[in-house]
Amino acid sequence: MGAVMIAERLEKATPENWMFPPEKGWTVDLVEDLELPVDWELVDGMIVVRGRPVLWHNMMRAGIERRLNDCLQEPYAVLSEQCVLIDKYNPPVPDVVVFDKRGIDIMEAKHILVEKVVLMVEVVSPGSQQDDRVRKPALYASAGVPCYWRVERGEDGLPQVHEYWLNTDTGVYIPRPVRPCHTSKLETDQPFPVTIDLGSLVEL
Repeated sequence: MGAVMIAERLEKATPENWMFPPEKGWTVDLVEDLELPVDWELVDGMIVVRGRPVLWHNMMRAGIERRLNDCLQEPYAVLSEQCVLIDKYNPPVPDVVVFDKRGIDIMEAKHILVEKVVLMVEVVSPGSQQDDRVRKPALYASAGVPCYWRVERGEDGLPQVHEYWLNTDTGVYIPRPVRPCHTSKLETDQPFPVTIDLGSLVEL
């Protein structure tokens, strides 16, 4: 009986067994076909249910993706809600990711390898504050992602973008030395020149 149960636990994740991971946790390969009626993400081998994002969050994500596309330079590409493979137990799905598209077979690739990523963007929601402010930037920095933007909702409802650069000596993010928090307008030259009228992101 025990051997049968262990064998079952090592099978791919299903709607019936996803809450009971193998001893070392689920891996990307074991969860790639999993379909659940909720949004979820694999974190350290555990399947974690994510809250449903609100309209403001989705508008920020879509707007930032559009503006980054407007400013994009070769050899980069930008996508939203695309899985980034950090390791087999941690394939986060950032709100927006900018990556070097060279050498990627878009017909076959299931994930973006983290070594290709130059910018991760997370839009903070009430249920994601700890993740977006602490866990995810630590994860992205440890994986060597050069730039991280955290988008917060100001008291006036307008977005504020906190810009971080990777300190390669310490392996952690530091606030951009000049104007680390962008309000009204985002202007930066990392990972390439970008200008975004932040107020325009809330216009329908």
